[in-house]
Amino acid sequence: MIEKDNRLPLYYQLMDILLEKIEKGELAEQGQLPSERELCETYKVSRTTVRQTMQELEKGGYIYKVHGKGSYVSPKTYKQSLVEFYSFTEEMKKIGKHPSTQVVSFEKVPCDTTISKSMKLPVEEEVFKITRLRLADEEPMIYETSYVPVGRFTNLTKEQLEYTPMYEIFRSQYDVTITRALESFNAVSAEKQAADMLTIEENSPCLRLERITYEDQDVIEYTISIARGDKFTYTVELK
Repeated sequence: MIEKDNRLPLYYQLMDILLEKIEKGELAEQGQLPSERELCETYKVSRTTVRQTMQELEKGGYIYKVHGKGSYVSPKTYKQSLVEFYSFTEEMKKIGKHPSTQVVSFEKVPCDTTISKSMKLPVEEEVFKITRLRLADEEPMIYETSYVPVGRFTNLTKEQLEYTPMYEIFRSQYDVTITRALESFNAVSAEKQAADMLTIEENSPCLRLERITYEDQDVIEYTISIARGDKFTYTVELK
């Protein structure tokens, strides 16, 4: 409860209480917070104190407000460092989430000019086009389309990708050593197909990631991913 004789300001104490409830899951993601009146009555504080608390929580990104409806707990975001090569599967395991993948489509297609330029392959050379939905604890997170050269991964199948992470297949079955990857990011609005797959509203803010992965001088993967803007935060350490 709020301690009136505590040296900490009342709004700060109330912040700690609400943040603890969010951390423990007592206030669930996207769940509505009690009204100002309810908070005043429960914690015996003024409406001014409650409003200051809510302002600080909103500034910190812990809650968001819906006009005319109230305040809600912000969805958790996953922080991804960009200082080293990473795998969605491994990163989700690190934070205690169960990763899974749905292979939406798997086909051979000829390189168009864009893919040819990105992968340093002749136009019309065949590549596997693999569209996947990446999930964490059954929640859609990333919608991605990957291109990999048929000549390097001749016997790759859809069934393999449904049960085994792609990079693990590359390492264990094709003796691939990934030497580097180039990744670029930009903010986009979700188009209908990606929005439907990610179960978000069309035109919701998302991040578009474009990755080119190398084995020495050869490109072994070109991937375009659409990541939910409400679920991911990407960080870079500057030295």
